[in-house]
Amino acid sequence: MTPGQTPQAYIPAADRLPEAERPVRDAAEESSGRRRRLEYPPAPEPLDVPVIDNHAHLDFRDGQVAVSVEAALDAAEAVGVAGAVCVGYDVASSEFSVTAAAADPRAKAAVALHPNEAPELTAAGEFDDAFARIAELAADEQVVAVGETGLDHFRTGPDGVAAQQESFRRHIELAVERGLAMQIHDRDAHEDVVAVLRDAPALPRSVVFHCYSGDAELARICNANGWYMSFAGTVTFKNAGHLREALDVADPHLILVETDTPFLTPHPYRGRPNAPYLIPQTMRLMAEVRHTELDALCQQVMLNTVQAYGSWT
Repeated sequence: MTPGQTPQAYIPAADRLPEAERPVRDAAEESSGRRRRLEYPPAPEPLDVPVIDNHAHLDFRDGQVAVSVEAALDAAEAVGVAGAVCVGYDVASSEFSVTAAAADPRAKAAVALHPNEAPELTAAGEFDDAFARIAELAADEQVVAVGETGLDHFRTGPDGVAAQQESFRRHIELAVERGLAMQIHDRDAHEDVVAVLRDAPALPRSVVFHCYSGDAELARICNANGWYMSFAGTVTFKNAGHLREALDVADPHLILVETDTPFLTPHPYRGRPNAPYLIPQTMRLMAEVRHTELDALCQQVMLNTVQAYGSWT
């Protein structure tokens, strides 16, 4: 794969049609409603020291291209991204993640019901059955984490808070029971997430704030508790000074990196589709913020990933 050129698997072709059964990312930008550019960005310069994409939704397709897990991880590996955690947000995506991890040793799985799913499932009387299936999947040897779970006060209003908190607590218990890490979705809910964690009788082996969105003060709380902070492409956004401040004060032993594919594409490609092969773009900015050598930061992030989830072999 040539830096500066889009990987072949991400270029639309007449014989590579969309997979209708896959979830599709909306073509409009979330905040403005404007149409996004749907072309995948060019490949960055490879990393010399490999890292892992801590959080990716490889079941989603974006634009007109459906990329297999194998092709996505091939493109990522070519630029020094050695693997990815495929993350579930409902039963179907959690099953997809387990299947993907079983098929490719570069992938590991995380399974859960997204906090925005919890109120809807609860209202429909379907939460218990869905959670029971997640608990079954969590026993699979390919699963390294329960996630993404947590709280979201952006999309779910006050009427859904109780259902979200109950779901979060049950996912914490599941991660503790299975001896797994936990990936937290925290959107506009920092204080409440911390409160639930502090009130829990026991916490999972590793607590990971996926797509870290807090400020330096929350980073200090994470430092004090040994909670991992996973930085996504958002840390490169021009208006994300608070994230860079948080990254600057984060304990180096608690820093992870992710894409949240196909969302949160790093600058200067914000709004375009994201993929694990774009991790180097984020890592280089992170090294600048930390005033450290890129290779040294990559080595630390890889060590942190193994510490959080276990060996990738």
